[in-house]
Amino acid sequence: MAILDVRPELIDALTVLRERVDAARFPLALPGAARARRTRCELLDQLDDYLMPRLRSPGAPLLAVVGGSTGAGKSTLVNSLVGRRVSEAGVLRPTTRTPVLVCHPHDREWFADTRVLPGLTRVDADTADARGDDTPARRERPALWLEVADSLPPGIALLDAPDIDSLVGANRELAAELLCAADIWILVTTASRYADALPWHLLRSAKEYDVTLGTVLDRVPHQIAAEVSHHYAALLTRAGLGDVPRFTVPELPESADGGGLLPRTAVAQLADWLRHCAQDPAARHVAAHRTADGVLDSLRTRMPALAGASAAQHAAVVRLSGHVAAAYTGAADLVADAVRDGEVLSGQAQALWRGYPACGPEALQGALAEGLATLLRTAVAAADETAAASWRRDRAGSAAPSYDAEPRQVAVRIGRAVERWRTALTDLAYEEVRFARDGMRVPADPEDVAALLGTALLGAGRADGAGERLARLLGGQAAVRMRDRARHELDCLLEELMDGERIARLVPLDALDVAPGQQAALVSQHSVLRKCWTRSRERRESAEVMSGFSDGLY
Repeated sequence: MAILDVRPELIDALTVLRERVDAARFPLALPGAARARRTRCELLDQLDDYLMPRLRSPGAPLLAVVGGSTGAGKSTLVNSLVGRRVSEAGVLRPTTRTPVLVCHPHDREWFADTRVLPGLTRVDADTADARGDDTPARRERPALWLEVADSLPPGIALLDAPDIDSLVGANRELAAELLCAADIWILVTTASRYADALPWHLLRSAKEYDVTLGTVLDRVPHQIAAEVSHHYAALLTRAGLGDVPRFTVPELPESADGGGLLPRTAVAQLADWLRHCAQDPAARHVAAHRTADGVLDSLRTRMPALAGASAAQHAAVVRLSGHVAAAYTGAADLVADAVRDGEVLSGQAQALWRGYPACGPEALQGALAEGLATLLRTAVAAADETAAASWRRDRAGSAAPSYDAEPRQVAVRIGRAVERWRTALTDLAYEEVRFARDGMRVPADPEDVAALLGTALLGAGRADGAGERLARLLGGQAAVRMRDRARHELDCLLEELMDGERIARLVPLDALDVAPGQQAALVSQHSVLRKCWTRSRERRESAEVMSGFSDGLY
């Protein structure tokens, strides 16, 4: 009997949604970004490790993940359910980072394949011996240790997960990933720790996703068993989890240090419940239906939250980019005003011009080029200071990559740009002299023309007589034509240089890969999925009305 009758359109919609979620990025440390990153990872884990595999293989065995905090007795519980030691440190389980999955031999093919938990390599006793995987190198690789046991009923597997509160970050992440792959969660806590925050965080997550859940209150002393069980039940009821199956395991000598197997009577109720989930058609249907349905239903809140966080990221990038653009627009305006006012012709350049032509055209051209480069360096530094100050005032600026420009590299780029313009000015002078009017009694020197042209452009009112001397050398029309072309070249230089520096400052933001269409992609694909899911649920409900029991969930 198929548990889920899945329409291909739903799988296709989920596949595209998974691509959209995977492409989403939340690099800026904005409020809510850390949660969005966790949600993204959880969604990818649930889609990859549970929902997509379950929809594609509806008849696959159920997976019951045994999770909990350090010292809760998970491994002892799993060993006791199986009837032998399958999860023991130092023998079959080199580190707590390696989860152990136990299933009936008939179900091994389902879990030996990477249908579920595709990110974990499969290891068992045979492959470990063949590859020498009992070495420390193996302990550095996340793997899934496979065991088979005839004592388990077909149709369900137990997975002993790493401690959810492990001191090793990779173990905690792996434990969370394994929980996302579960059809059934079995949360194990103890009489001394059942009120801790961590077990209740897991329980709230299970409730949020409507996961099929069972809880085990382990190592309960006989003297306080009734009191602790009653209090735990009251806490579950208060949290809206009063209908969750509860199992109490007494404190026994075999519980100490995980060194023994509990009597079968101590785990009989839990074993019976797991057998019922695996072999009773209705219970099996409920387990897969409820968990898969809960994951899909949780998207109603998680996808809008992701989309909102994505919008905040993009808005922050746009805003920070705007600060840079505004700063460089202001700097470009200041440069244009300075050139118009002839501020380049000052200091050494002005002194040379006053003594010209005694100093020679080469010296005057060099002084003008250095004056222009100084003006540009000052303007770029001012733009960087303005933009950096705006970033510091912006909440997103503290979360962005540091706004930093290397002065030496900036100076080199400006120097090269000014030198190109100086060369273009000289080339223009040679071209115009070549086509000067006939009958000129004293041929014009192109270097002198270039010096006069640069002085007229960059000196404005301070360049007394530069334009007139240029007109006497080449003629009025030629002089005007040259000045127009040189002005165009200068404008192009200034625009290209300032745009280039602005773009260079935005490279760290561009590298964050916060695409403008990320939010829309998430929202639109979630809408498509919702429509597919609604049609599938209507089909399922119609079938249930017709038959009284449906084999299909979707």
